[in-house]
Amino acid sequence: MPYVGELSESRMDALDAIDPGWCPAWGIDWQRCFALTLAYVRAGGALPGAAGEVIVQGEDLGAWSRAQQAGWEKLTPVQRWLLGSVLGLEPLTPQETAAQPARRTQADRWAIHLAAARQYHAREGHLRVPRKHVEELAGDGGESGMSVRLGGWLDNTRRRADKLSPERRTELDELGMHW
Repeated sequence: MPYVGELSESRMDALDAIDPGWCPAWGIDWQRCFALTLAYVRAGGALPGAAGEVIVQGEDLGAWSRAQQAGWEKLTPVQRWLLGSVLGLEPLTPQETAAQPARRTQADRWAIHLAAARQYHAREGHLRVPRKHVEELAGDGGESGMSVRLGGWLDNTRRRADKLSPERRTELDELGMHW
């Protein structure tokens, strides 16, 4: 007889049949990205090594893979084992760690998302962006720059409108943002 809150053996077997790597102690976002990366690799895709290389269901698998390598020491032993033995990921070398770009500031992230919103508005004439929309932000000279999850960002920004500075709110108002 299982203890209160403990799963029966048959229930554990049923859950293992669905996803043997499922672990309630890990964040759902980690498990989702792991499952998407595993499915991508098993379907014949190469493991992405940089942000923006592969986007699946709105998740940047390259950025996720790099983040796992960079934060290797913060992972549990089982997560490291899954990443290493199942996906073939290794922690970053000291040289790779030193070459990692600095994290973007809040102002940098705002500027990138605002540029994506301006690009979308210029093309579509409005900011009624579907929640799952990913905007391919044009780089210098028109080549592909980066993928920006614009729909989610705009939705979250609307929800936090009362916390925005007047300047940021004005920038979005100029694009016809519906609050």
